[in-house]
Amino acid sequence: MRIIFIRHGDPDYENDTLTKKGWREAECLSERVSKWNIDKIYCSPLGRAKDTASLSLKKLGRDATVYEWLREFRAPVTDPSTGKKRGPWDFIPGYWTNVPEFYSKDEWFNAPVMQTGEVKSEYEKVCAGIDGILKENGYVRDGNLYRVEKHSDDTIVIFCHLGVTLAMLGHLLGISPFMLWHGFFIAPTSVTVLATEEREDNKAFFRCQVLGDTQHLHDGNEPVSSSGYYTDAFQG
Repeated sequence: MRIIFIRHGDPDYENDTLTKKGWREAECLSERVSKWNIDKIYCSPLGRAKDTASLSLKKLGRDATVYEWLREFRAPVTDPSTGKKRGPWDFIPGYWTNVPEFYSKDEWFNAPVMQTGEVKSEYEKVCAGIDGILKENGYVRDGNLYRVEKHSDDTIVIFCHLGVTLAMLGHLLGISPFMLWHGFFIAPTSVTVLATEEREDNKAFFRCQVLGDTQHLHDGNEPVSSSGYYTDAFQG
């Protein structure tokens, strides 16, 4: 089976919607999505994700199932250098590269700074959410693999956010989300595709086929947004 993650368009965070550019991006995206054969569609409850999905859903004549846990990953922690709260995906390399727990898929949320917020419980909620969707489709988490109780060729699409997408990828691929948050960028309206490899009987593991693809923006002559990218050296 295939999971397609789509990040929302260029955001107007203050009003939890899209900028004018974000709406143009969502229109370019909808031209691409409308050509897909999709079995199920899920969406974050936040306005910027729902607005992004709305144009694609209209072209498809479909509705999306909304889950609260698909909202942006929210678990503020206390920055040890400033004493202020910040997102767990925004630390300076000179600090986080010296914390060995961050490199472990099983220990990253046990780093002292992560324990100043509800990081572990929020991550467990996201993992349980995506595993619940997979179970409905016949794939049951079994250690680091998925047990195939019923093979599926379905394609599901999830409209959500950068942080929560990378958290789900960490869970599905066995990688520390902290490393994904700090080492990868997926642009607004970008498309990320995971699909199962079922090389053994009744066992499945996900492989990333595409990460952060923005071909629809290039096709629509719309520049790629750098929203969420923390340096100036961005080339979309």
